[in-house]
Amino acid sequence: MDVIDWGTAQRIGELIAGSPPSGHVRAASVEPLARDFAERVSAYSGLDLPAALPALEVVDRSSWIAANLKTMRPLLAPLTERMDKDTGFLAGPMRSASGLLLGAQVGALTGVLSQRVLGQYDVALLDDSAAPRLLLLGPNLAQAARNLGVDRDELVLWVTIHEITHAVQFSGAPWLRGHLGGMLKELIDGLQVTVSGRPSLIGRLGGLVPDPGELRNIVELARGGQLLRLTLGEDRWKLVERMQAAMSLIEGHAEHTMDVVGADTLPSLTRLRAAMNRRRSGRGLPWRVLERLLGLELKLRQYETGRRFCDAVVNDSGPRALTRAWSGPEALPSPGELEQPALWIARMQAADSDWPSPANGRTHVPPVTS
Repeated sequence: MDVIDWGTAQRIGELIAGSPPSGHVRAASVEPLARDFAERVSAYSGLDLPAALPALEVVDRSSWIAANLKTMRPLLAPLTERMDKDTGFLAGPMRSASGLLLGAQVGALTGVLSQRVLGQYDVALLDDSAAPRLLLLGPNLAQAARNLGVDRDELVLWVTIHEITHAVQFSGAPWLRGHLGGMLKELIDGLQVTVSGRPSLIGRLGGLVPDPGELRNIVELARGGQLLRLTLGEDRWKLVERMQAAMSLIEGHAEHTMDVVGADTLPSLTRLRAAMNRRRSGRGLPWRVLERLLGLELKLRQYETGRRFCDAVVNDSGPRALTRAWSGPEALPSPGELEQPALWIARMQAADSDWPSPANGRTHVPPVTS
């Protein structure tokens, strides 16, 4: 039995998301260019093309929510299975109430995200049988183009390059999906009902009147975007940091590549980049508070930190040096190396006698503008 009420999740998500018009964004206008983009990404990155590129799909917010709820099911299954095993006089009613509550929470999260996402390479890390999808959110792309004052078709092409880069990453590094899935499974399996070996969060709050000192600690963690740390021990938190580092490389490499490939295709690339950076940094207080509570601010940091890392490696040693990061799990940069790319370069040079020298085609990549 599935504890989470997924029907409620879909309904709540749609209610929050709204249903703006598609803005005349059509997959047919982009699909003919997709293979060319993939070939350009492959040639630049040194990563092999997928045997078959997923078809580009332009979807509305409701369809995007449905796709992501489907992907989330195997992620949340281990947690819901534990809840389903609870027995006792109130187990049935409490399970139903919990299912509605969890469904509403999951739906609210996907509903909020559906208002911001422009595109997505949808890959199920815990379900190898599920084929990846390339999704473009038509309403959001049209709305973003209007709000940013940029050409809609160029924005659509640019975002497409980003998502296709993800497809090439997972094809050129076939170990990546399993590696990320393994870390995610380890994290989910290790989630504690207690908080760092102490009573549960509800117990720590002491009902309606929590201990003032404990409450202050919880508030400070919330302000720092570390609510997840309340349910993880420090060892598990290290795993979270490793996952974040891997995702920073994945997102930052896509950001780096979409600009390099887009430079030959999009006349307004500089303007697009400046507008996108304003969009990411210009959100008001309500969005900032929500992002901190949900941990969404980490996504923005992944883009920024990961791109700076990729830019630095390419500027020092060329694109082929950056290809080494996809050679296996041991080549992934650590959190510290992401912040100081010279440390990663030195480690890779020490392990690779064929490391490309800066003289072998150094490529200058312009810095991120704000």
